[in-house]
Amino acid sequence: MTGPLVVLVGPMGVGKSTVGELLAGRLGTGYRDTDADVVATAGKPIAEIFYDEGEDHFRALERAAVRAAVAEHTGVLSLGGGAVLDESTRALLAGHPVVYLSMDVDEAVKRVGLNTARPLLAVNPRRQWRELMEARRHLYTEVARTVVATDERTPEEVAQAVLDALELPDGAPSGRENTP
Repeated sequence: MTGPLVVLVGPMGVGKSTVGELLAGRLGTGYRDTDADVVATAGKPIAEIFYDEGEDHFRALERAAVRAAVAEHTGVLSLGGGAVLDESTRALLAGHPVVYLSMDVDEAVKRVGLNTARPLLAVNPRRQWRELMEARRHLYTEVARTVVATDERTPEEVAQAVLDALELPDGAPSGRENTP
């Protein structure tokens, strides 16, 4: 099966982008983030898409971005936190090396502060983060080949844990094209 070498899923603020870039560097391949693809397509930040066009419109853009990235990208791919909500996206990920990066609410508070410009956490962010995780945790687990906890770990430690979990050789040529 062609497609991404590694797909990272997990909640907002877990470090998918940071860890994804580290993994891509270690594996000598490209990195792609579907949230960045959505922003580029829409020409505005995700928060503005939510406020201007609504969550349904954002999810449609996200679904298209994930579909394109899984078809085109052969490096490390990070998906937005809610991408797994879509059944067709979950089906698309079947058979791919998906890693669920997990963290608990206390870690989320440390990392995200739960007071940033994240549209789904606008009111009572701690409670909303917990509710989001209750709704999504089983979906992350469903699509994942493995789970890597990020709590109390540096991005470098998480990247190494991903490499170990997927049994990917650190620093060895991946045999994959360097794809943006």
